[in-house]
Amino acid sequence: MILKILTVILSQLKSRKIYIFILLFLHALGFFIYGTIYYNNVKKSGYVLIPHNSNFTEVRHMLTPYLKSERTFKWVSQLKKYPAKIKSGRYYIEKGMSNNTLINKLRSGSQKPITVIFNNQNSLELLAGTIAKQIEADSTSLLKVMLDSTFLKENNLTADNTLGIYIPNSYQFYWNTSAKKFRNKMLGNFKHFWHKNSRQEKADSLNLSPLQIYTLASIVQKETAKVEERPIVAGLYLNRIKRGWALQADPTVIFALKKMYNKDTVIKRVLNKDLRIKSPYNTYLNKGLPPGPIAMPDVSSIDAVLNPAQHNYFFMCASTTNFGYHEFARSSFQHAINAEKYRRWISKQGIRR
Repeated sequence: MILKILTVILSQLKSRKIYIFILLFLHALGFFIYGTIYYNNVKKSGYVLIPHNSNFTEVRHMLTPYLKSERTFKWVSQLKKYPAKIKSGRYYIEKGMSNNTLINKLRSGSQKPITVIFNNQNSLELLAGTIAKQIEADSTSLLKVMLDSTFLKENNLTADNTLGIYIPNSYQFYWNTSAKKFRNKMLGNFKHFWHKNSRQEKADSLNLSPLQIYTLASIVQKETAKVEERPIVAGLYLNRIKRGWALQADPTVIFALKKMYNKDTVIKRVLNKDLRIKSPYNTYLNKGLPPGPIAMPDVSSIDAVLNPAQHNYFFMCASTTNFGYHEFARSSFQHAINAEKYRRWISKQGIRR
């Protein structure tokens, strides 16, 4: 419209040469402006991470390695008022993009989700550290919301058992997901997990809550790395619970020792004196389940507890002939024979602790 008006005005000029010169100049200017906005200005593809509270200068520096002309990007950004509409996120910048396409993408917050993966994290601290390596939220902010007292109270959780709402798997998140949103999504997934495949009904039939199942599954997982053996181990512990016996699970004693002394301590052998350690996690002194999980169990361990093998075993001991597996017993007499065999073998290996 403006160009048409200028053309009419210039047509009234007496000098046809000036008219032609200005007209050509305006056409050239229009072509330049159009090209600046719509022609290719991205020279390579890649991901750009824009943290929360980034300013325009910081964004330009992040994008400079991808741009043919940082100057034209700045000009078009100001034209489209992008400096006032910066959105954090993880953006895929594609080779051949124009300034217009790039800025529209950044202004709209159009980012691709990432796959967040975690498993076998034995504590909230380790979990927070693992997640912080994959999304923008740092481990401190993650741990803070995970242990938020209001959140725990509203969901009938404690600092000891809240690890149980984090089911190991892979999940889709945006990189700039906040710590609070991450935690809340995990809670929602936890609820969905337990209502899927009749897990809640199976837990009810065992007279255990989902968090209690999770806790027992963590013991089962620490007891055996053999997936096919987990239903047998789960059945054994459930037999002891039904009888009102103490679980007498060595992994809980190891957890108690590490919690009391040093989490990084390697304990290969549980001694008789360890069985007397005063801790709510010592399942030799305390009947029933400990206050919370001693590790993050795989889904296979959770499902092993929900679908235990049916048998009359009450005792177990590491096998000296079938390494990685266990010898199971129905009576304390048979168990004593198995245990003595194992003690002789482990002493022969020179393992004192």
